[in-house]
Amino acid sequence: MIDFHTHIFPDKIAGKTLEFLSGRCKTVPFTDGTAEGLRASGQKASIDISVALPVVTKPSQFESINRFAARFLEGGVISFGGLHPDSADYREELKTLKNMGFQGIKLHPAYQETMFHDIRYKRIVSYASELGLIITVHGGYDPGYPDCVYCTPQMAAEVIDEVQPEKLVIAHMGGFKCWDDVERCIVGKKVYLDTAVVFGAIDDGQFVRICRNHGTDRILFATDSPWSGQSESIEYMNRLPLTQEEKSRIFDENARKLLTL
Repeated sequence: MIDFHTHIFPDKIAGKTLEFLSGRCKTVPFTDGTAEGLRASGQKASIDISVALPVVTKPSQFESINRFAARFLEGGVISFGGLHPDSADYREELKTLKNMGFQGIKLHPAYQETMFHDIRYKRIVSYASELGLIITVHGGYDPGYPDCVYCTPQMAAEVIDEVQPEKLVIAHMGGFKCWDDVERCIVGKKVYLDTAVVFGAIDDGQFVRICRNHGTDRILFATDSPWSGQSESIEYMNRLPLTQEEKSRIFDENARKLLTL
């Protein structure tokens, strides 16, 4: 079982970081935000691998954030790398991440305050795809930025159509709280969707419909831990009216095809 969307922070700042984000997003974390906390949560939930997704909120953080992330390239927690769209040399940074051993990158248009259909993101997605990297991007509404949606399904569709990336993952089922537009603009395109923090927020019937119309071979189980519980998310998913074969694809098989394990 693989959780394709989680977050960890260095031990020294995890507490303050969670306190800040909890206040900003008006939510309560399910772990302490550390790698050990995530491992313990994963073990309790019988999750084999949790994929950690770092967010670079300014270009100057590239080295420090990825140095920490590079400690987690194998085992129960595997981290992707991160970079900012304002990078002075995005190609060089992407090559650096590839050479460091990262299998993918995380982009967060809201916390990077850049619209996803911006040319800078298109260039990053294009070159990352050339390098064979997985690209995970936050999709839809973010409670930390309630006044603007920086990655709408329409923006994501534009990037998909223009760039045609092989391994693009749009988090939160294509766009948190934008699921009607996901059905209109994203479903059926060559892109992966993850289930991070959607259970209980999206109507169960719409969730199942999106999974089946998009194809359960392109849905990835994800929690957004620490912002939702891993055990709780598994239990919710298991209650949904999907077949065991469909659940096996979502829980594990699709992620294993993407990752080099």
